Amino acid sequence: MDKALTEKLIFYRRDFHKYPETAWTEFRTASLVAERLFRLGYTKLLLGRQIFYIPSIMGRPSKDIIDRHAKRALDQGGLREWINKMEGYPGVVAILETGRPGPVVALRFDMDAVDVSETTNSSHIPVQEGFASVNPGAMHACGHDGHTAMGLVLAEILKREESTLKGTIKLIFQPAEEGVRGAKAMADRGILDDCSYFIALHLGMSNPTGKLTAGTHGFLCTTKFDVNFIGKASHAGAAPQDGKNALLAACSAALNLHAIAPHSRGMTRINVGVLQAGEGRNVIPPKALMKVETRGETEEIAAYVYSRAKDIIEGAAIMYGTEKTLQETGSATTTQSDGEIVDIIVDAARSMGTFAEIERDAAPGGSDDATWMMKRVQERGGKATYIILGSTLKAGHHNECFDFDETVLPMGVDLLYTVLRTLSKKQ
Repeated sequence: MDKALTEKLIFYRRDFHKYPETAWTEFRTASLVAERLFRLGYTKLLLGRQIFYIPSIMGRPSKDIIDRHAKRALDQGGLREWINKMEGYPGVVAILETGRPGPVVALRFDMDAVDVSETTNSSHIPVQEGFASVNPGAMHACGHDGHTAMGLVLAEILKREESTLKGTIKLIFQPAEEGVRGAKAMADRGILDDCSYFIALHLGMSNPTGKLTAGTHGFLCTTKFDVNFIGKASHAGAAPQDGKNALLAACSAALNLHAIAPHSRGMTRINVGVLQAGEGRNVIPPKALMKVETRGETEEIAAYVYSRAKDIIEGAAIMYGTEKTLQETGSATTTQSDGEIVDIIVDAARSMGTFAEIERDAAPGGSDDATWMMKRVQERGGKATYIILGSTLKAGHHNECFDFDETVLPMGVDLLYTVLRTLSKKQ
């Protein structure tokens, strides 16, 4: 990659890093992505409701929060024309149709930040260089700023080289990967249904700079959900019998959720990450909120854990005489990269000569909702993979001191472009 494009890549990354936006609020990011794509000559741009199946959307904040973040985006340089076109649903799909027969290839670039407050330590490079987060409680602590920047520079290269390519390329700029909230609604909208190949990519993930993993397996299926227990307040000393203790219902549920038996056929995980309750020392707590996630190695195992979790929550509500609501806020499935496209990526990486270690396949653990997109393509006969682009990290993902090695960004763009050139030749 030439010096000018590399500098642009770093500029984009640092700009997105400075103005992080968490899930479903990526209005500044998405509007700048749309504008830059339009200026590159991408006339087929899909936004907002065009790219989401609304009933499948999960974990989207209230209208007040959406409106407040859209206003902040405008204050921080977001573009009103594009934000208005999104109608409250940030996300962009750019489609490059070469007009020559060839496969349809889609690539996913996630845009959202994490609910983390970035460190102010003077040794932190974003602090030193002046691009640390200016938005309290939000930070690009997972590398999605780098992903978005790579997508934009790749789009520029593809447009320059359009006359040498065949088929159709779709660049998907996805909101709300954190909490696995955005991809399923995009997949269910059908934007991938004509795809022959699909590629997702992630920086870091325990791989050092120079190491590439061309495919993955073993992502955990997961369901994220919020539980509200609704009890009845009363005086804790004078009339405890009149109260219905939502706090105790939530505590009972939390303890028993963590006692769910493991499954003999694979890994399970459960976590109660948030429990909020109580209004006063001498008041029986009338409300309690729990934020929970379940995971399983397969869809069958994940369904087992989630089913048991719902039973326990129902039982806790009955035991303490409370009502309860349960709302799913995110989900991801599991799938495995296809050997055909993994082989193509391995060959492309070898031909570049820039990777010190090339690994065919790994099990990263955790969850990513790109698996919904992979599965949608695979179910219709296409091939899909999830690439891990190694980057030595200053601290782990979702840590306040997270930062990655920016030298991997041009390596990632060059790899994706090399792969696309190979796929372009397929019929």
